[in-house]
Amino acid sequence: MNLAPARKAAFAALLAVDRGAWSAEALAAKSLHLDPRDAGLASDIVFGVLRRRGELDGVIRSYSKVPLDRLDPEVWIALEMAFYQMRFLDRVPSHAAVNDAVELARRSGTASAASFVNAVLRQSLRRPIEVHEGLSTPSWLLDRWTRQYGAEAAQGIARASLRIPERYIRVGTAEPPPGAEPTEVPGCYMLKSGDPGPYRFQDISAQAVVPLLRLEAGQTFLDLCASPGNKTAQALEIQVRAIACDLHLSRARMLQELNAPVVILDATQPLPFATKFDRILIDAPCSGTGTLARNPEIKWKLEAEDFADLQQRQIAILRNGLAQLAPQGMLIYSTCSLEREENEDVVAASGATVIETMQRLPGRNAGDGFFAAVLKTNA
Repeated sequence: MNLAPARKAAFAALLAVDRGAWSAEALAAKSLHLDPRDAGLASDIVFGVLRRRGELDGVIRSYSKVPLDRLDPEVWIALEMAFYQMRFLDRVPSHAAVNDAVELARRSGTASAASFVNAVLRQSLRRPIEVHEGLSTPSWLLDRWTRQYGAEAAQGIARASLRIPERYIRVGTAEPPPGAEPTEVPGCYMLKSGDPGPYRFQDISAQAVVPLLRLEAGQTFLDLCASPGNKTAQALEIQVRAIACDLHLSRARMLQELNAPVVILDATQPLPFATKFDRILIDAPCSGTGTLARNPEIKWKLEAEDFADLQQRQIAILRNGLAQLAPQGMLIYSTCSLEREENEDVVAASGATVIETMQRLPGRNAGDGFFAAVLKTNA
């Protein structure tokens, strides 16, 4: 039996995620050979399964006599894919989703695995059940957001994490492509469909950070955690004198197209620069809980204990950045995290003076969740 190329690629990508890969990278690697239509379906399946995993696993538990933790990953993922397509993709016939799930299980395991998948899915067609979408937000995360933002905002964040993110491009002062719609962030446009042309995709919340620095032409600008380079490129629109930095050589290579020097360094250590900078951007490594619609695997990998380690690194980076800031200069500390430990608490630990802050929440504001604090030194 021939497998649909999109489902075959999605299955391979989800297995890679289960083994520790990031979804976007795994999907890109497994979709290289696909035409645009099949690549689109593979993307829908991979990100849909990861966004709705808790809900889908609840469905599997309702029909399977075998506990989830005793299922082989291949069987589990084949069932998740089938249930996602049957429940959320109107354009996919149920029989096609079932047949390919059975074949995926057969190729990955045994005839008994294929029979099990077939029995579970056929039973679901005879006896449909409803499972609440709330299962797709880990309760410990929802509890944190409720304590920090209130119940209504927390539910909004959870619902937003299940939706396909809107597409935004960075146009700057150039002419936008046909169909692009302006937003409240200057130079940022929403592109609902179509080719972005020469413009790069960049979330609206990410584009809202750099303007807080009030850049002027000729200023010296240091981006300490620059990869993939979108914010440095945005700063260069103002004709600043920029230096872009990153920890890893592989990520630093993503910065080579920038018209700026690139430095590989560990920003948790004292910085190697002899001069100080007028403006510094620290878009710090973080948990990414503001990007769950875009990076849904985070909510299944993250643990509460991870925040302490992240916070220590963030505090070290911020203190080193502040030490490199010129008198009367400004520094932005930002994350795409929703967690206080990574945001307000890090800023407070730095001892810097806060000029202003920005908080964008999924479900309340367009785009990803983002925090930014504009700081100056007390020297």
